[in-house]
Amino acid sequence: MSTVRHAIYYAPPPTHPLWRAGCEWLQRDPSAPDAPAPRREHVREPWRYGFHATLKPPIRLAEGRDETSLHDALARLAQRTPSFTMPALSVQWLSGFLALRPVEPLSRSHPLHRLADDCVVQLDPWRAPPTPDETLRRLKLRLDDEQQGLLQRYGYPHVLARWRFHMTLTDSLPHDMGLRATMQRETERHFAPALAQPLVCDAVCLFMEPAPGRPFQLVQRFPLAQ
Repeated sequence: MSTVRHAIYYAPPPTHPLWRAGCEWLQRDPSAPDAPAPRREHVREPWRYGFHATLKPPIRLAEGRDETSLHDALARLAQRTPSFTMPALSVQWLSGFLALRPVEPLSRSHPLHRLADDCVVQLDPWRAPPTPDETLRRLKLRLDDEQQGLLQRYGYPHVLARWRFHMTLTDSLPHDMGLRATMQRETERHFAPALAQPLVCDAVCLFMEPAPGRPFQLVQRFPLAQ
């Protein structure tokens, strides 16, 4: 079984200040060759995944599926999805870490949520079933009945109605109020200029983890319809 994983992410356009701000914060551009480990503290996990928001969580390819067919399917999905204006984002707390999240609640009818749902459902034939270890690890999480059903059907509990758009900026931080306040101030200051600029979703991005534990790489951007 291949250990390579593919993920479908949202990433800002490469010319947008938010992309540059995110790569600078995490100290890695996932579209470039591997970078050294980050010097900034408390960003090791998001550094590995690259600056992004998850649309379809990482998967291994199902038996009989290959990267070419995944690229073709993703290109077709992108071509039938019109580009759209992104919701306003701000630095917020989420389960003990800092992330960029929508300022206002995101409805299921928003184009961003519909895009995430389409990626999860339409690309699911390319997802290999989770290994027993992966399933056991996720079943240890505190999941309600709906999340258990999503885990069984799509291999992940935080999709569809339970999806939360977020662009992770830090590791899970210790319960140190001084540290948390400092990190929040630093992230807000760093991202403020970029967040003041209008932002669009003009592509879906294919990322790849070449081997377990290796940094994810941006393989290709698939433009949405204009």
